[in-house]
Amino acid sequence: MPLVWEGVWADESATQAFATQLAQALTTWPGGRDARIELRGNLGAGKTTLVRHLLRAAGVQGRIKSPTYAVVEPHQAGSGDSAWPIWHFDFYRFNDPQEWEDAGFRDIFAGPGLKLMEWPDKVAGQLPPPDWVIALDALDEEQRSVHISAGTPRGQHWLQAWLATPAGAEHAR
Repeated sequence: MPLVWEGVWADESATQAFATQLAQALTTWPGGRDARIELRGNLGAGKTTLVRHLLRAAGVQGRIKSPTYAVVEPHQAGSGDSAWPIWHFDFYRFNDPQEWEDAGFRDIFAGPGLKLMEWPDKVAGQLPPPDWVIALDALDEEQRSVHISAGTPRGQHWLQAWLATPAGAEHAR
């Protein structure tokens, strides 16, 4: 049975704390800087908020815009030899999965960098398997239910490592 992490974030500060822990983990896990993470949830579930906190925790400077209209926003975390690319995708406005191919995103996914994908179901069949799927559900204005699963062997390994941390072990199932 695949490992799963489930929890509840009481408020945005809990989202930020998770994002900070995840940013640190991604820089230490083998291949973590090239992870593919799908973010799932309804409008208002907190996907973009999570990404913003993750980008800040990873060291992204400057304005962080939502890619809702641009579809993708490129970022760079760190500087110098420790710099790494991060791509934030929002496929909400796609009407046909073929739009992903037409936009030339295959090249981005073939290259290095963290890929964070909101609304991946809009490009079903086009994306490579995600290392992690983070599903969010708004319980009320503040609280979010969180469900993390792995979609690759590498993601499974990372999830095992996550579950070995105090915060991860608390919600393992």
